[in-house]
Amino acid sequence: MIPAALIRRAAELAEAGEPYVHATVVRAQRPTSAEAGDAALVLADGTIEGFVGGDCAEHSVRVYALKAIETGEPVLVRILPFTDGTHEEPDVASGAVTVQNACLSGGAIEVFLEPVLRSPRLLVEGDTPIARALRALGAQMDLSVAAIAGDDFELRADDLAVVAAGHGRDELGALRRALEADVPYVGLVASRRRGDGVKAELRGDGVPDELLERIDTPAGLDLGARTPAEIAVSILARVVEVRRRRAPAVAVTAVDPVCGMTIAVTATTPSLVHEGQTVHFCCEGCRDAFARQHA
Repeated sequence: MIPAALIRRAAELAEAGEPYVHATVVRAQRPTSAEAGDAALVLADGTIEGFVGGDCAEHSVRVYALKAIETGEPVLVRILPFTDGTHEEPDVASGAVTVQNACLSGGAIEVFLEPVLRSPRLLVEGDTPIARALRALGAQMDLSVAAIAGDDFELRADDLAVVAAGHGRDELGALRRALEADVPYVGLVASRRRGDGVKAELRGDGVPDELLERIDTPAGLDLGARTPAEIAVSILARVVEVRRRRAPAVAVTAVDPVCGMTIAVTATTPSLVHEGQTVHFCCEGCRDAFARQHA
């Protein structure tokens, strides 16, 4: 059973929009210290809150939990005792990976990792038929949709798109804010001629050309759309294209040169500098052993 404190913590993270992974032990073979049903939350900085095994098992859980946050895909991690000395990179494409843990005292455990991520946000300026269609259809596409007016809105670091569809002065503030915040997709619902005019106004207000070039106008893919719903579909198709082509941040991993374990490199990972290179370790014991060997 998941501890009540962990449930409350998960709710806090979800409320704050912080990504995390819910890790659950689904199988444990003695003499491992974990038991089926043990659970933990893995935060984006690699912090593990809860219990899914000892320190060595946690390293493997941390590595694949951070990968799950990157991809948004759940994965089953099978952790086995180290046996043959190979260090092949497991393939996560099948939804399950098997890794060897050099420190595991015996037995095996399986941990299911389920990422919990905030839906990317689509901000729509205006209250026109196209704007309303965008908000209605966008909500059905795993997007968090919000209406905005002018520049009176808050942007988040993970916002995906801002679309100005109000055909009025409010669009200038919305576009400028989105461009300056480097929102991945910035669209303007307008004819090509009017779009050029809006860009000229923004240029006159001091917005540099390299930012103005990012405005997609007429917004959306050229599908020959005519009705508000069709135009909204063409814009959302472009938003989906931008979303899926964005390269996720890559979790940094390293192989401990002493025990051979693959570890996630975080702010608390033990390390030292050897011959001008930073070497990372699973624990201080391996770091100290390496330092003695190379003294």
